[in-house]
Amino acid sequence: MSTTTTGKTDKATQDLQDVVAKISGWPEPYATIGTRLHETILAAGPKLKPRIWYGMPGYATSRTAPVVVFFRLDGDTMSLGLSEKATVAREPGTTLHPSAWFLSEIDDATLAKVGELVRTAFS
Repeated sequence: MSTTTTGKTDKATQDLQDVVAKISGWPEPYATIGTRLHETILAAGPKLKPRIWYGMPGYATSRTAPVVVFFRLDGDTMSLGLSEKATVAREPGTTLHPSAWFLSEIDDATLAKVGELVRTAFS
């Protein structure tokens, strides 16, 4: 039993290290934005498991569960997104479900909104 537990822990630790390495490899200001997003996502969902998903940081309830929240850097465009597995309310008066946002900087109000989105997405 301890081998399985250790194996799972080692995989989870490696996944976390891979995500942190990915983010730290980005140029500024995106490495700082990514670090703050990562910290906010984990604070809003302390049981979430980060992993690299399609080359970007992704967050799910377990290592094998579908990713629900992710963010990526593509050139000089950073985006935060919710997958189709997220719990998302429609925008008032439309059939649209908000699922992606672009970032070029980060502030406390944005981080608070990200925390709110994460808590809702996993509800």
